[in-house]
Amino acid sequence: MTDRLVSGLLARCDRVVHGFWGREGGVSQGVFASLNCGYGSDDDPALVRRNRRLVASTLDVDVDRLVTAYQIHSPDVIDVTAPWPREAAPRGDAMVTTVPGIALGVLAADCAPVLLADAEAGVIGSAHAGWQGAFGGVIEAVVARMTQHGAQRARIVAAVGPCISQDSYEVGPEFHARFVAADGGLASFFAPSLRPGHLMFDLPSFVDQQLEVAGVRRREVLGVCTYKGFQTHFSFRRTTHRGETHYGRNLSAIMLQP
Repeated sequence: MTDRLVSGLLARCDRVVHGFWGREGGVSQGVFASLNCGYGSDDDPALVRRNRRLVASTLDVDVDRLVTAYQIHSPDVIDVTAPWPREAAPRGDAMVTTVPGIALGVLAADCAPVLLADAEAGVIGSAHAGWQGAFGGVIEAVVARMTQHGAQRARIVAAVGPCISQDSYEVGPEFHARFVAADGGLASFFAPSLRPGHLMFDLPSFVDQQLEVAGVRRREVLGVCTYKGFQTHFSFRRTTHRGETHYGRNLSAIMLQP
């Protein structure tokens, strides 16, 4: 059984199972070693499916009921009523369901995976929150969609999984300017970089702040950095810095138990 990180808050939600998986415990080889769960990579699809089956077995669900979207760094939310084949994955970056036995998956390799649940209402959600999605409103969008299905903002529990940390995320001045132009208070998520004219962006804290603005009171940030975790997590930025052309995807998932 593959290892996973869990949120203490989500773990206390009745009938909700979840996990944040990294790169360990799978069957892929080379730069994809070993638990690459992204069909969008150049890995062998058969190996990716075997990896996803390992994750699904941890949740005690069939691999075909573990769904992921075609992620596009958007605020678009998908209502999930039935699983889909991978070639028919809808485009979007958040999912919501009230159907037990369907696992909502998020693929990431530095972006923040966010898992959410209102156990009392029987509503769960997931979001892929890179800077574009978070800045564009994916957090508010997924919380709002959950409320449409009966969730209450004050009851929702959320966890921000492994993603790139501030001291590994250098950005240019145009990036900083975009945030500050939208809201001067967002300057607090930037720190000076050693390189003149550049700054370090705090993605996990920004996503957490977006959850707070959306009315989610019970939140947890796991604080695990994908960039630093060479042995434990895939990282797009680390791959770029190493001059590699391919990288795997980490998978996070949440499900209502049947």
